[in-house]
Amino acid sequence: MFEQFLVSGALSDVEEAVRKAAAAEVMPRFRQLADHEIVEKNGPHDLVTIADRQAEEHLTASLTALLPGSAVVGEEAVHADPSVLGALGGDAPVWIVDPVDGTRQFVHGDPGFAMLVALAHRGELLASWTYAPALDLMAVARRGGGAVLNGEPIRSGHPEPGKVLDVAISHYDFTTDAEKRSLSVLRTPGVAPRPCGSAGLEYLNVARGLLDATAFTWENAWDHAAGLLLVAEAGGASATLAGDPFRITGGNALPFTAARDAATVRHILSLLATPADRAAG
Repeated sequence: MFEQFLVSGALSDVEEAVRKAAAAEVMPRFRQLADHEIVEKNGPHDLVTIADRQAEEHLTASLTALLPGSAVVGEEAVHADPSVLGALGGDAPVWIVDPVDGTRQFVHGDPGFAMLVALAHRGELLASWTYAPALDLMAVARRGGGAVLNGEPIRSGHPEPGKVLDVAISHYDFTTDAEKRSLSVLRTPGVAPRPCGSAGLEYLNVARGLLDATAFTWENAWDHAAGLLLVAEAGGASATLAGDPFRITGGNALPFTAARDAATVRHILSLLATPADRAAG
């Protein structure tokens, strides 16, 4: 049974697979990309590179070999065939992969990018790996087993009373006018919003207590699955605008937030709620 996978030392096997994919496909191309190796997917800000594609292929092969019978939902595979998303609601264990989270940073030679892998079953997150190879950071989380960064336990802690909350929000280049308006309410005394970089690294910063919260307006599972489990296992919390847990299968009330503690989640959601939402609540 695949449940034994998580108690058989396989966490370290997955970590090694992610490191090998980075060493083979990502880091040799960091700051070495040729123009023809960078392609726009959905506009000038949404980029994909040969590193994204090759790393996803590498991880797909290695992860399914580690867990026979498992499926893979990867960002690039879904872009090519949206029906791949259906595996998230299937009976097989599924790997959720973002081969290069923060491709724009990667393209520009900025080390602030990550490789994200999560293992889920029937919509429940079981384990996750967040690897920033250019920063030498590897965070691993297991449901009920806590979170570690480079082998050391991490805790999100709580914002200091009265502290201005640092909040990473969906980047303006990737939001609609309506989404910009919904996030604009966070420009209020006591909150300091800024555009996010790599979503995976923003989640890691929440888990480490270096960032107080996030507020995101999109729900691609590969961007959020690894980080949401990491934050939860570090002692943090998250919720959608409806106050529900985020569903990796989609259909969430947006925006949603992840934060260092439940009190901060409630505060961010109270700001994001419209007058109608408040009345309904």
